[in-house]
Amino acid sequence: MIDLRLVRENPDLVRASQRARGADESLVDALLAADAARREAVTRADSLRGEQKTASQAVRGASPEERPAVLERAKALAAQVKEAEDAQRAADAALRAAHLPIPNVVADEVPPGGEDDAVLMRTVGEVPAYDFPVRDHLELGELLGAIDMERGAKVSGARFYFLTGPGALLEFALAQLAISRAVAAGFVPVVAPALVRPEAMEGTGFLGEHDEEVYRIERDDLYLVGTSEVALAGMHGNEVLDLSAGPRRYAGWSSCFRREAGSYGKDTRGIIRVHWFDKVEMFSFCPPEEAAAEHLRLLAWEEEFLQALELPYRVVDIAAGDLGTSATRKYDIEAWFPSQGTYRELTSTSDCTTFQARRLNIRFRDADGKPQTAATLNGTLCAIARTIACLLEVHQRADGSMYVPKALRPWLGGVEVLTPGMDLGTAVPPA
Repeated sequence: MIDLRLVRENPDLVRASQRARGADESLVDALLAADAARREAVTRADSLRGEQKTASQAVRGASPEERPAVLERAKALAAQVKEAEDAQRAADAALRAAHLPIPNVVADEVPPGGEDDAVLMRTVGEVPAYDFPVRDHLELGELLGAIDMERGAKVSGARFYFLTGPGALLEFALAQLAISRAVAAGFVPVVAPALVRPEAMEGTGFLGEHDEEVYRIERDDLYLVGTSEVALAGMHGNEVLDLSAGPRRYAGWSSCFRREAGSYGKDTRGIIRVHWFDKVEMFSFCPPEEAAAEHLRLLAWEEEFLQALELPYRVVDIAAGDLGTSATRKYDIEAWFPSQGTYRELTSTSDCTTFQARRLNIRFRDADGKPQTAATLNGTLCAIARTIACLLEVHQRADGSMYVPKALRPWLGGVEVLTPGMDLGTAVPPA
């Protein structure tokens, strides 16, 4: 959640952020009213508790004649204190209810507009040319025996799939490559739970307007994560972190689940937009003043990974109206998909400043030893299914085979090309 002091001291800035997002400005006024009501409730409860303490002391010093009246006064004050404390708890709840719906304040540098208004920052790599008819990733995946959508739908429904043979080996290879590169960069590897409690989902900003995207296990009151960001952020809830040696960074692997509500008819073919996929996610905790620089570092690691996969891509600065609830700024990396003749999102990285940490009560000690709210940032290193789709398309050959980028070969037994009907034993690294 955003800092209440910012709302009190500069409500126009928060209103402008709401306008930039296309969100409701009146939420800011509702929050200010709830804050004022809560402070009034706290003042009244404190005042009555003071009066009650004085009355209790008066009872001890009262004469026998005065004692009945003084006792009656103390009893009346006790009832008023209870009523005031109930009112304060209600005001606390009302303040939280008014606070939670307001998204993070958009950074000044974020471009205005919506989904189609992202600003191109740079393009890297040459778009490949082919002297044969280009196949899409599903046709290629079926030729290689790597993707089985039909049986995925039979077992689990639409937008589910099996990765088989070389597809499964590509999954493991990408996960190994991503984790090994992250560890080399100083990230702690984490296998994160895919089921989390409601407070972790709420704390990271994935409830509320995102409810329709989330799978919920009602019987156990648990949620399936759409990204390991949720578990990685919640891992340090209600803790004070030691950030004296620099940002605390994790590389989390988990399965991810998204209902894709509202996306009917979009990318229904293949494994670009599916209900389940595995992902390696970078997550960082740092002091707020270091967040902007850390954001650029996460972006650089994402770019280095795509360069290792020899994929052409572009980096875009996402417009205010297309930012997620928690993000103050977000960069997407879009890779080239030959069958569509366009760039499509492959990874993203978001600076969430103190928004998530304030909800989850994650702090650190500053140079003076005082606890302060930490900043959190996230970045997808590899969304595996979509990355496999891109690899198949970009590195396809006329016979339906796939060139294997040099960085992946150590995890695929040194194989340079995946071919239809190949002996999979040759693509498994030696023990």
